[in-house]
Amino acid sequence: MRDRIVAGNWKMNKDWDQALSLVADIQQSLSQETTNSDKIILAPPFIYLAELAKTVAQTQGLFLSAQNCHQEEAGAYTGEVSAPMLKALGVEYVILGHSERREYFSETNELLASKVEAVLNQNLKPIFCCGEPLSVRESNMQEAYVNQQLTESLFKLSAERISEIVIAYEPIWAIGTGRTASAEQAQEMHASIRSHLADQYGHDIAQGISILYGGSCKPSNANEIFAGADVDGGLIGGASLNAADFLAIARSFE
Repeated sequence: MRDRIVAGNWKMNKDWDQALSLVADIQQSLSQETTNSDKIILAPPFIYLAELAKTVAQTQGLFLSAQNCHQEEAGAYTGEVSAPMLKALGVEYVILGHSERREYFSETNELLASKVEAVLNQNLKPIFCCGEPLSVRESNMQEAYVNQQLTESLFKLSAERISEIVIAYEPIWAIGTGRTASAEQAQEMHASIRSHLADQYGHDIAQGISILYGGSCKPSNANEIFAGADVDGGLIGGASLNAADFLAIARSFE
């Protein structure tokens, strides 16, 4: 069985008091009721990771992720954070290749391959993001586009290492726009991703990899999206900044 995961990407939001309050609200709710998720992952800004690692570790099923990391272990890279630093804090996941990193910071598939390797070398789990812009979707080239992202960034990995990856499919045209891929579109792309993984690594490996949907997922549509046979949860943006909304999504699996 694949892990059912709901991960919250806070991006560059929440001051410290707001961050503490949000985590406390999530923990309190989790102590009073269960969700259908196997894992709930929080990805706050870097500056909060050290303190929140102590808090998050107290709640079963709750994990911490960084939003990015550098591909080198150390060096003269002002403002950057390395995978060994994250490992030392108790972080367990690292989001890599988010569309905003690709667009605003020009991260390429080749660079992301290096970042994935750096994260895995520290026994951390990458949440690898892939997805197409609107122009590619309108040209009906989304499967080829995403397959290229996967091939160039992940397919040098061994079967053992690819099994440590979580993949997040994020249609770029549905991030922060209020638009959402239909449940059918989400399932179609998740199935395509799993098929591409199977072609490279075999059916059993592909079936064990969790693939999350990321693109304006919210309580009102999560249940329908998560019903897809190849949809194993969500990478949540805006809705992760509200504890009630985020946990409602985490309860949305059938």
